[in-house]
Amino acid sequence: MILLMGVAGSGKSTQGRLFADEQGFAWISTGELLRVLITGKRRQEMLQGKLLSDQEMVNILDKIFDLVDLKKEFVLDGFPRTVPQAEWLLEQTKQGRLSIDVVFNLTVSQEVSRRRLQARGRQDDIDEVIDKRFREYDEVTQPIIALFRNRSLTVYEIDASQDPQAVRDEIWQRAKSLNIVPDDNKN
Repeated sequence: MILLMGVAGSGKSTQGRLFADEQGFAWISTGELLRVLITGKRRQEMLQGKLLSDQEMVNILDKIFDLVDLKKEFVLDGFPRTVPQAEWLLEQTKQGRLSIDVVFNLTVSQEVSRRRLQARGRQDDIDEVIDKRFREYDEVTQPIIALFRNRSLTVYEIDASQDPQAVRDEIWQRAKSLNIVPDDNKN
């Protein structure tokens, strides 16, 4: 499994879709899943920037993992977002259900992120919600990177402020160095 992490607007979905399409991998985007699956009051809360509980997220991912051939490579984008979610994911690897090959942490300034989010024009891409996402990312998600490094996972910081093709090329080169993608493919 290839994990894509980063603050909202860092390009996780763009890169996840690109990478998965080029390699024929499954692409699991928790953001896309939630926008499709969550309804009613929870959807309204989500649009206001409120995260689903760890248990709600784990339950959703657990069901999705039952549908995917976990023995084949796939890209997971947007999960985990909290340390408890990361610990659940690590427990799944310990039990042999999953294997985390690499973590790509897409880094981008708040300026660039905000500009990208406002340009895409989704209902939840307003200043108040964007500010909340930045705070939550710094306080809740960023510690996951340290946890993964402490567990000896391969974590690459990718400068996602570059144009999408340059970001893709950097991810591709790192993936080739780990033999996740064949070396004979053009980048």
